[in-house]
Amino acid sequence: MKNISFFGLFCIGFLLCSLLTHAQNNTNASGVLSGGFETNTQWYLNDKGLKDEFNNPTAQPEEPLRSNSYLFLNYNYKKWTFGIQGEAYEQNALLNMNPKFNGTNVATYFVQYKGNLLEATAGYFYEQFGSGLLFRSWEDRALGINNALRGGKVILKPVAHFTLKMVYGQQRTGFDVTDAQIFGGDFEWGLSKVFKWQTTDLSLGGSYVGRYEKTDIVNPNFDALTNAYAGRISLTHQSFYLSGEYNYKSPDAVVQAPGQIDNRLIKPGSAILLNMGYSKKGFGIDGTFRRLENMGFFSERGAKGNVFNDRIMNFIPSLTKQHHYNLANIYVYQAQPNVLLAGSDFVKAGEIGGQIDMFYDFKKGTALGGKYGTKVAMNFSNYNALSGTFFIFNPQDYDTDFLGFGQRMFSDFNFEITKKWTNKWFTQVSYIKQYYNRKYIEDAAGEVNTHIVAGEAIYKFDKGQSIRVMGEHMWADYDRKNWAAATVEFNFNSKFSMYVYDLYNYGNDLSHYRNHYYNIGGAFRNKATRLGINYGRQRGGLVCVGGVCRFVPESSGLTLTFNTSF
Repeated sequence: MKNISFFGLFCIGFLLCSLLTHAQNNTNASGVLSGGFETNTQWYLNDKGLKDEFNNPTAQPEEPLRSNSYLFLNYNYKKWTFGIQGEAYEQNALLNMNPKFNGTNVATYFVQYKGNLLEATAGYFYEQFGSGLLFRSWEDRALGINNALRGGKVILKPVAHFTLKMVYGQQRTGFDVTDAQIFGGDFEWGLSKVFKWQTTDLSLGGSYVGRYEKTDIVNPNFDALTNAYAGRISLTHQSFYLSGEYNYKSPDAVVQAPGQIDNRLIKPGSAILLNMGYSKKGFGIDGTFRRLENMGFFSERGAKGNVFNDRIMNFIPSLTKQHHYNLANIYVYQAQPNVLLAGSDFVKAGEIGGQIDMFYDFKKGTALGGKYGTKVAMNFSNYNALSGTFFIFNPQDYDTDFLGFGQRMFSDFNFEITKKWTNKWFTQVSYIKQYYNRKYIEDAAGEVNTHIVAGEAIYKFDKGQSIRVMGEHMWADYDRKNWAAATVEFNFNSKFSMYVYDLYNYGNDLSHYRNHYYNIGGAFRNKATRLGINYGRQRGGLVCVGGVCRFVPESSGLTLTFNTSF
C-alpha cells in the first residue's frame, strides 16, 4: 500500500462506503464490517495582503495543494476485532504538521480479543493510565498527534470492580516507531461494593511506566531505564466529589532544547493533581490544583520540546476554560512542565496553579430567573512558574519550593450570563480578563493584559431553521493590541448550514499587520457523513484542542473537509 496515491485512497474510501452499506444490510453476513474515511484538503493561495514582520508578503508554500486523509476499517466477528488504518499526506501534510507525516502508507493495524474477563490486543493500540500524567497514547488529527504503541496490551478483570492493564510496545512516530521500549501496568479498584456503601463511591488506582532507551552519550550519568510511578484515589458522596493523584518520574537527564541531552543535570520529575467539587441541580462548584516539575515525558529523550508533540508519552493539557469565542483564543495557555535555565531573569522547572469553576441557575419565575430561568457562570485560572533556587551557570542546577509560586505566567477570569427569553430566543454575554506572559509561554518578549467583551444571540425559526450572531471586542495593551470580531451563522435545516466571520486587528501599531482574517463557508450533513468547504484567512498562532496546542502560520486559501463513518 506504500505506493498508493491520495487519489487511490480517496477512491478506495468511496468504494468501501458502498460495500459497507451493502454488508450492513445483509442480515446473513458473518460479522460486522465498519469504518470511515476523512480528508482535510487545503489549497493555499498567494495572499499578498498577509505580511511578515519585515512587511514582506507571506510566502506561498512550494506545493500549495496539500491534504491529510485517513481511511480506517474494522471487522468484528464475535469476540474478535481486526482493524487497519491507511493515511495519505499528499503532496505534503497541511502546514506545520510533523514532517514525518509524508506520503501514503499503512499507518496502524491491530487484532483484538474481548471477553468478559480478558481483553487482549496485538498491533497498534491506544491506552491511558489514570489522568494520563504518566502515560496516554491517543490520536488527534486536528493537532497531528498519533502516538499509538505498536506491541501488545492485556486487560484483566478477574473479579468485579477490579481492572488490571498491562502494555508493552514501541511508540509511533510518523509511519515508523521509535527504538525505545515502553512498558507498564495500571490497576483500578472500586471499593464501594466491598464496604456495601449505597451513596458513596471509593476507588483506588496505581500505575507504573518504564521507558528503556539507550543513547549515544559516552559514560552517561543516568540509567537507560526511566521508571515512573503513580497513585490515585477518588471519592464521591452524593453531590460531593474529591480525587487526588501523585506521579513520580525517576532521575533522568534534563533536556532543555530538542536533541540537547544534558549529561550533567540529572533530576527527577513529579506531578500532583487534586480536584474537588460539589454539584446539585442549579448549582455547582469545581476546583482543580496542579503542580508539575520536570514532567515532560517522551519515548526518546531528545524529542522533548519539539513543536509537533511528536513521541510524547503523557497527557498534560492546560487546565483552563476552553473558550468558544475567537478573540479569547488568541492568548491561550500551554502547560509548562519542562525545565529551562536560560538566564537570571528566565528560569523554569515546571508550573503550579489551577482553576475554579462555578455556576448558578436562577430559578424560573423569580425576578432574575424570569419565565425560563437564567444561568450565570464564573471561571478563574492562574498558573505560575515554580519558585526555588536556580543555578544558571556551570554546573546548572535547581531546587524548587514545594508550594512556591514564582513568576506569573497566565491568568484568566471570565464571567458569563446565559439567558433564554422565549422558546425561540437565546442570548449569552461574557466578560473575560486575561494575563499572558509571552516570554514564559512562547519564548517571545512582553506581557499582555486583555479585556474582552463578547455576546451572542440565537433565534430559532420554524422547520429547523436558526440564525446565530456573535460580536466580540478585545482591548490589549501589548503585542498586536486591539481586535474586533463578528460571526453570522445560518442553519437552513438539520443538514445544511453556512457561516461568515471576520477578525479585524485594527489596533495594531504596525499598519501592515492591521488585517482582516475573514472566512466564509458551509457544511452539509447527512447521517454520519459531513462535507464542509470554506474560503478565507487563517490567523497565525496557537490552535488548541482539549487544552493541547500546536502552532499554525498565517495562511490564506480554500479548505475542503469530508468525513463519513459506517
